[in-house]
Amino acid sequence: MNVKLGLKENWKQFTILVIINGFVGGMVGLERTILPQIAEADFGIAAKTAILSFIVVFGISKAITNYYTGAFASRIGRKNLLVIGWLIGLPVPLILIYATSWNWIIAANILLGINQGLTWSSTVVMKIDLVGDKNRGLAMGLNESAGYLAVGLVAFLTGWMASEYGLRPYPFYLGIGFAVAGLVLSYFFVRDTVHHVHSETEVSQVRKLKNIFAETSWLNPNLGSITQAGLVNNLNDGMIWGLFPMLLASKGFSIAEVGKVVAIYPLVWGLGQLITGKLADIWVKKHMLFWGMAMQGAAIIAMIFMDSFAQFTLLSILLGIGTAVVYPTFLAAIADYTHPQQRANSIGVFRLWRDLGYAIGAIATGITADFFGIEIAVLLIGAITLVSALIISLRMN
Repeated sequence: MNVKLGLKENWKQFTILVIINGFVGGMVGLERTILPQIAEADFGIAAKTAILSFIVVFGISKAITNYYTGAFASRIGRKNLLVIGWLIGLPVPLILIYATSWNWIIAANILLGINQGLTWSSTVVMKIDLVGDKNRGLAMGLNESAGYLAVGLVAFLTGWMASEYGLRPYPFYLGIGFAVAGLVLSYFFVRDTVHHVHSETEVSQVRKLKNIFAETSWLNPNLGSITQAGLVNNLNDGMIWGLFPMLLASKGFSIAEVGKVVAIYPLVWGLGQLITGKLADIWVKKHMLFWGMAMQGAAIIAMIFMDSFAQFTLLSILLGIGTAVVYPTFLAAIADYTHPQQRANSIGVFRLWRDLGYAIGAIATGITADFFGIEIAVLLIGAITLVSALIISLRMN
């Protein structure tokens, strides 16, 4: 079989995968603005730890699924894992619509985590397989941009729909459309990329890792630095997801204003990756990771001292830029430092730790917010993010 690597050579398959990842991001965007408010309004839950429990189970189930998606990518096939992910995602919006207790919301988020782990990981690995080594940053920028633009757009839409028509059921009808469209495209139009991996393996000069899990997790200075930063990035994103709407509400913002501010961050994150992804192919990845994490940490700490809509809008923009700088760079750098045959596995390990950040962030911020207040929780996460930037500066080659 004649296989060519490159973005131009595989643009049709690449485009289909970008569209599919938009639907993947849309599934998360469903919950981004309104689920903490559903917890209080429909189920009478006030404790921050209890409200953030949905992010904990989402993060853990997605993290574990990421690992097994990487481990089984070659054995089961990337396309098959993608299709399975969409089948598991089909019930999620229906459960969110008809849930009569918070336990049903928890169950939906376990399924959503598995859906996200299978579908997002599969599209990431398949895009890297298609483009080869020259445009990895651009490929990841396009992939993550599609996903997080969808998160932001759907977060805005659900906030608007909730303010106009109520918290349930109308905002979640979007999710039914996303799941069906994602499944149809994945089953009928996506082709597996196993032949592209074989083609790249023949010319790769990257040494194989002796222990993929241990070296990706920490032992390898470059891979370990990237992985800890990925964990911290999602740790602060878990805080933004769960506590940011509450922080804004505590400062007197309406549900429509909360929806706008919350949506700006992933929108800038998504759009920014169209630029930063390509920059990751040109600039030094270590510098991009350091400055991106530092900008995130500074923006999060500044949230404590702001009160106006304009100020929070600016901070959401800065936080989005910082995240856009690091997000495609993470995956492109992991791919650079791993052999093609080990790439899916290494990316799975990285995404395991990265998405455990959601659970760790939700638990840490929930407990801190309940005992010491929301502002102290925000300060803690901002400080941890700055420490992560320092680790990159000191440890990564």
